[in-house]
Amino acid sequence: MLDDRPAADEWIEIGTIVSPQGLHGLVRVHPTSDFPERFLEPGTRWLRRGGKGEPETIELLGGREVPGKKLYVVELEGVETRDRAEELRGSVLMVPDSDRPELDEDEYHVRDIIGLAVFDLQTGDRLGTVVDVLTAGHDLLQVKLDPAVATSSPAESPPEPPPKRPKKKPKSPTSDLVLIPFVRAIVPEIDLEAGRLEVALPPGLLDLR
Repeated sequence: MLDDRPAADEWIEIGTIVSPQGLHGLVRVHPTSDFPERFLEPGTRWLRRGGKGEPETIELLGGREVPGKKLYVVELEGVETRDRAEELRGSVLMVPDSDRPELDEDEYHVRDIIGLAVFDLQTGDRLGTVVDVLTAGHDLLQVKLDPAVATSSPAESPPEPPPKRPKKKPKSPTSDLVLIPFVRAIVPEIDLEAGRLEVALPPGLLDLR
């Protein structure tokens, strides 16, 4: 019999089950999808238990958003007790890559952004690679800087007078990660086919790492 399930790289993770909710099998899900219907509309989803192994089908019977928190409470078929819900802690909810919603202009799927090369719009220099997209009020690109950029010195500041006593605390290494606001004014150009995006960085942003 042919296996028509998607290959390993053809799944989209939509959320992680973080805990039971109540006594009757409901679970709390931390979403990694910006589409609420993934958790509100009944239908087939796929479950990767413990975040490992082959996904298995599971029916989502319904769900609701938790006000003021980035969480959903969902009901899954066959999960009717707190103990059964506890067994799903750390499991990942998924959908096939072919089940992508239609996007509006200037909207992108997270998995399409991760891995893009980042270039400075003004100089054309390569800065690094997008390794994650974070949500904190607004979306942020987490960029791993190329070694030459990560080790470059921040803008010079006026020299300080020498301290009276030598400092024993070692100097922390410069981080190779930087957060860039994912807004059109700062990320005006995205070319998925070329695998790159261009950024117009505000002065001093790289010095904040």
